[in-house]
This record gives sequence, C-alpha cells and structure tokens, in this order.
Amino acid sequence: MLSALVAFTLSPLFAQLPPGETTPAPEAKTVVIPRDGSYAEVIRYQEVRPLPGGLDETPVFNSNSPEVVQQNGILLSTFPKDGMASPDAHLNYAFNGRFDLFAHHIARGVNADDRRTLFMGVVVYNPGDEPIDITIHQGVSYLSQEAPFINLPDARLSSNGSVYAGPGSRTTTDMLRGANQSHWPERITLPPGHVQLLMNTPIPLRSLTVPINGSYPQGGVIPKPPIRPVTLTAADAQINPETGENGTVAPLRPIAPRPIPSNGRTSMMYLSSSGPVHVASLARYADVMPNGNERVPTLQDWLQVLKQGNLAGPRDIPPSDPSTYRFGRFYYGRVAGVAKGASWKATLTDSSDTDVLTIPAPGNAFSYVISSVDRNTFGTGQIQSAPMVARYPDTAFRAHGNYGVRYSLKLPFYNNRGVEQAITLKFQTPMRDEELVQGLRFRRPPEDRVFFRGTVRLKFRNQMGLERTHYVHLVQRRGQEAEALLKLNIPAEARQDLEVDLVYPPDATPPQVLTVLNEGVPAVLEAETIEAPVTPALSRDL
Repeated sequence: MLSALVAFTLSPLFAQLPPGETTPAPEAKTVVIPRDGSYAEVIRYQEVRPLPGGLDETPVFNSNSPEVVQQNGILLSTFPKDGMASPDAHLNYAFNGRFDLFAHHIARGVNADDRRTLFMGVVVYNPGDEPIDITIHQGVSYLSQEAPFINLPDARLSSNGSVYAGPGSRTTTDMLRGANQSHWPERITLPPGHVQLLMNTPIPLRSLTVPINGSYPQGGVIPKPPIRPVTLTAADAQINPETGENGTVAPLRPIAPRPIPSNGRTSMMYLSSSGPVHVASLARYADVMPNGNERVPTLQDWLQVLKQGNLAGPRDIPPSDPSTYRFGRFYYGRVAGVAKGASWKATLTDSSDTDVLTIPAPGNAFSYVISSVDRNTFGTGQIQSAPMVARYPDTAFRAHGNYGVRYSLKLPFYNNRGVEQAITLKFQTPMRDEELVQGLRFRRPPEDRVFFRGTVRLKFRNQMGLERTHYVHLVQRRGQEAEALLKLNIPAEARQDLEVDLVYPPDATPPQVLTVLNEGVPAVLEAETIEAPVTPALSRDL
C-alpha cells in the first residue's frame, strides 16, 4: 500500500441522513486481454461521468507557443496594433480586474556548444489617462534547473511541497499550496501611458553565477561561460593516437555525440488590475559584450522587441480546426492567447436536485473526467478545454489541457446502504478510447511514458472529527490504473465530505479521471485468445 494511502472509519458524530432506498446497480466487470505476451489490456466496464460545474470567467494570459524558443521575438502580445512593425503579432486585448498569467517555454541550443542565456520578459501597459495599480496576489516561477525531471514513486505525501519533478510540477504545487516567491512585488503602479517590466527572467543554457529568479537588475552583467579545461587524458589521446599491430595509425575512435543543452521555465501569477492594461511576453537572448560577458535586457531592449519584432520562433505545428476536422491526424497545437477560465469549481452530487453523492454499489465504481479535450473525453463528449478569447491563427483553438487551471471539487459522499462500506478514491490515466461506452481501458504494465506529474490536495475529517489536509504528489504513466489515493470507511446511512483540489500541471498529458470505487470483488472475465493464453498472475492482480 502506498505511503499516500489514508484509511479511517467515520464515527457516528457525523450528520446522519434519513434512510434511502437502495437501487441495485449492475456489478462492474473487468476484462483482461493479453497482448503478445508483453502486456495486457484491462477494460473495466463502469459508469464514466462528465464533470459537473464549469470554468469561471477569469481571463488567462496563456503563453505556451512556441514551446521551444530559439529566436528573438514576441511570444504573446495583447497590446494594440497601432504603431507596431508587425501588427498581426498583437491581439489588442485589455485585462481589467482579476486575471491570471501562465507561461511555459523551453530554451534549446542550436548546437551542443550553445551556452547563451535566453530571457523571457513580461511587460504591462496602461493605455488610459489615470494611474493603474496591479496587485500580484501570488507569483511562482521555476526553471528545469531548479526542478529537474527526477524519478519519483507513483505517489508520495508532500507535507511541505518538497516533492516535485519538473518546473511545471513544482510551480503548480506551490500555487496549490498558496506559496509565493518573495521577490515579486505585492503591487506596482502604472502611470498613464507607461509600460513597465513585470518579469525579466532568464532561461539559461548553462548554470549561472547570478540570481536566476528574475531579481537580477536590468543591465546587470552575467559572467561569460568558463572555458572547459582540456584533461591530460584527452590531450594524450590527441598527441599519441593508437597504432595497429603493423605499426600503422589506427582509425580515430568515434566521439560520442554531446547533447543539445536545453532548459525550461514555468511561471504563474494571480493578478488584479484597477483598470484596463495590456500585457506581452517577449523572448530575447542577452547581448554578448566584447569581453564575452552577457548583459541582462533592459526595459528599452524589450520595447524594441515589442515594437519592431515579429512572432518568436520556430513556430509550432498549426492546429487542426475542431469545427471542420474530418479525417487524418488531429493536431491540437499549442496555446498563445487569452483563454477564458482559470478555475473549475463543482460539487459532485447525484443530480441537481440533491446535495449528496451516493456511493456506488459494492464492487462498482464511477469516474469523473478531468481536463478532457477534443477527441479524448472517455466517451462522455465533454470538452473541458477553456475557450480562447483571442489567439494567433497558427496556435490552438482551445486551451487544451487547461494547464494552470485550478480544479476544486467537493464530494459529499453518502452511504445509503445498511452496512459500513469501504470507499476507495483513485486518480487514474486511462488509455484513449472514445468508442468504449461506459468503461475505461488500461494497460498492464502501463507504457513507460509519463502522462502526469503533479500534486493533489485532499481535505477531509478523521474519525475524531478533526480536519486533515494531505498533499500527494502523483506520477502516472499512460494506461496506469493507479493504487488507492484515499480510503474511507463510511458507516451505514452516514455522510462524509471530501474535497479534492489540483492545479493542472503543464508537465502532463490530459485527460485523467477521478474514480470512486466501492471495494468489493468485481467479476473478472478472461478474454479468450489463441496467441497468448491468460496467465494466472493477471487474474490474481484483480
């Protein structure tokens, strides 16, 4: 059992509900289909539900295309088009009141020796005649260097936020916990007609000896990369090549290819403005001075990119239009624009007329889809991707994946049966299957491709009635059934409330499901196959 597993029995002190009638539900069935002896498909027939609720109206400045940046230019600009050298690079959208900022970009070298420092700058503009205050309620930004992609267990409790893998995982974990990096100001005031730097953050292709969190001042000097020393072994190999048996010089040993350096940065901010403002994210390599040192870009440098530059590159593959797509490969594209919706709040109940979520019958389960996208809804037809208010023609039609969106779900469980029931909560990553009706398809073992890295928060009351909050970091691969995230033993005719929160991380591939299982022994049907007979181990796993 995982260290993140929590099990307890509710005491009768919780509010009791009137006895309800039990409606028998068909018992869930699981089918195991061996494939070529190396893995098996697992099909669980059960109810799969669309997620109640919906996205709010908060606009999101969503800068994710191009994901890999190798050219100076405009990542995303909502500035007016007037006076700009490339009018089509500016979307002319003003934020007013609450809005979010999400940015996720990768710097990648053009060759193995590239050690330059790419900067991402975010500027804000007050087009009005009165000063405007911008409040930074929360801000977090991390590099891959600060949050490397390390191997972690499938689930691990993270009481202090120290468990993460990748900048997206670390950034969204901090945002979920309410953490705030202290170097961001609480408030900035924009005079009328002025532009101000909100972020000036490096994405270096080497380790820097100066601050990398964006606090290093404009125009500051970044020491040049150190010269790599030539080792005696390497020098000797060059001076004294190996010789063959007859004294001839042997062919030089092939040199192992060196990796192309890369580094990524994920940034999120919750913001408010007291009036309309325009925002732009920009990319620019630091200037190299005659002595080889680099210089941090200044506001004037960024204004030149904004006014004279075009869209940064290389551009991502253009998306397929969901409204006209008919056949062939479907390209989702990457997001660069203004999305509508920063949070999804819902109370999961039996229907709009009730205030409880009746647990499934013993051996049965139901699942709610999380972050479903076009052509991948697990048969529910529900697309949760945020609509785009403004976008570039070669970027995504929707904010696929809802990266940075906060899901806040309440589950008011009710045990309407006459005996105590053991309920298991799972967060799962099924295989894509739009044809399967009321069921989910998994893979044993799952593919060795990570599809989710992020933290889930669970809030509940223990058997003493005390509120408990657990943060659990999850790593899931494609087709992974997952083990129990939480176990609840709910007495007969009792109610137990559970809250599940997560900020969907950019280091993930949607969608996932949140599954509620009433522990029992489901019927197991072994599919007949000629190529590979069913092995006893597979049936014992169920």
